[in-house]
Amino acid sequence: MEPYSVNKKATFDYEILETFVAGIELLGHEAKSVKMGRFDLSGSHAVIRGNEAYLVGSTIHPFQVKNAPDNYDPMRTRRLLLTRKEINHLLGKLNEGLTIVPLKSYNKRGFVKIELGLGRGKKKADKRETIKKREVEREIRRAVS
Repeated sequence: MEPYSVNKKATFDYEILETFVAGIELLGHEAKSVKMGRFDLSGSHAVIRGNEAYLVGSTIHPFQVKNAPDNYDPMRTRRLLLTRKEINHLLGKLNEGLTIVPLKSYNKRGFVKIELGLGRGKKKADKRETIKKREVEREIRRAVS
């Protein structure tokens, strides 16, 4: 199960506490485009409005650029398919100052799914610590090889 797209920045900018799987409501040509890997999750997040979850800030480039609908907006807000229980749980967590961040998108039995992470934003010092850990691991791998 290879992911269609991965939001690498999410794990760097946020400390992920919980993960959820959600479906996403797509148009036909958008689904084809996502399956071709033309989906960008970087800089996107999920919001809850009126008891529905939406993905904001993601980009799905047109499947065929010259054949795309005239009014197609690649950055439009897309509805996420979650159960009422999950939405209520997320609403409670959002009141605690957490953020819903998409981590990756993948295929499950022909449907496009989004893995969402409930995360707390990292401070600058935490990000520096992450960079140091990564560099130390890289040095260890070089020394072993």
